[in-house]
Amino acid sequence: MLQLYPLKFTPILKDKIWGGKKIAQLQISNDATEKTGEAWILSGVENDETLVVNGFLAENTINELIEIYMAELVGEKNFETFGYEFPLLYKVIDANDDLSVQVHPNDELALKRHDCNGKSEMWYIMDAEKDAEIILGFNQDMNQLKFLENLENKTILDILSRQKVRIGDAYYIPSGCIHALRKGVLLAEIQQTSDITYRVWDWERVDENGNSRELHVNEALEAINYNARNDGATRSQGIINGTSSLVKSPYFHTNEIALTQGIEKKYTDLDSFVTLFCVKGQGVVVANEISVEIKTGELVLIPATIDTVQIFPTNSMRILETYIL
Repeated sequence: MLQLYPLKFTPILKDKIWGGKKIAQLQISNDATEKTGEAWILSGVENDETLVVNGFLAENTINELIEIYMAELVGEKNFETFGYEFPLLYKVIDANDDLSVQVHPNDELALKRHDCNGKSEMWYIMDAEKDAEIILGFNQDMNQLKFLENLENKTILDILSRQKVRIGDAYYIPSGCIHALRKGVLLAEIQQTSDITYRVWDWERVDENGNSRELHVNEALEAINYNARNDGATRSQGIINGTSSLVKSPYFHTNEIALTQGIEKKYTDLDSFVTLFCVKGQGVVVANEISVEIKTGELVLIPATIDTVQIFPTNSMRILETYIL
């Protein structure tokens, strides 16, 4: 069997009612429009699996590669846990308008209702307009009855925690935490492989035919963690040409690597794939004597069998390094 190498993927684009032009401006796909809200950079979601774009494995989906290479690609523990489905989903999201106020179920509820994973995720702010903000958790003690009263009275924004964002802010959003991405934000999202979202408020928007988007209030009531409060942003330690921890969760660990010169990373003791998700700048990733160019909005997957990786920025670059422990 031929040796694995650093893998890049063709993004899957999703036009949204709230989408904008920023994904097209990244030039990671010629198919982006003025309403592209999401680019799925690496996905193993059924019917939305990204294709390899480089090397002899080009045109294979990520899950097809797992069928062939199994633990060599994802690591022994990950293969035992997740089988032939890639466990994480990576997106770039452009909020040209407000997204709905929503919540995601935890693993137990998602398994019971949808026979799939729950959805815990993180956001990394790549760009933000002046005074752009997100909604994350409640700003006061909450219970289901109080939540419903505010929802019915259309005062839901009064009970939600709003926070202005800056480029480089990172937020971990566990399942059950009510949240919303508001207009003027471009971000990278890393999440469990799941596409389950319960919308509870959509700003009373209607489409061109005058129809409101479907809401999932009844489904959300059991999913919401009414104790979830906004702990604020995590910012990297600002280590240049080194690694700063951003998120440590049961589902993934993500670090920021800020580079002005080349760096070598050793993954010898890591029983996992590693992803390098470029959120600023451009450069080259080298492993097993294979060089792969990467720029803002693109990702390189490092198979679990690769122990040493070199990263060379063109000028300066920032990368989200993610793996599962």
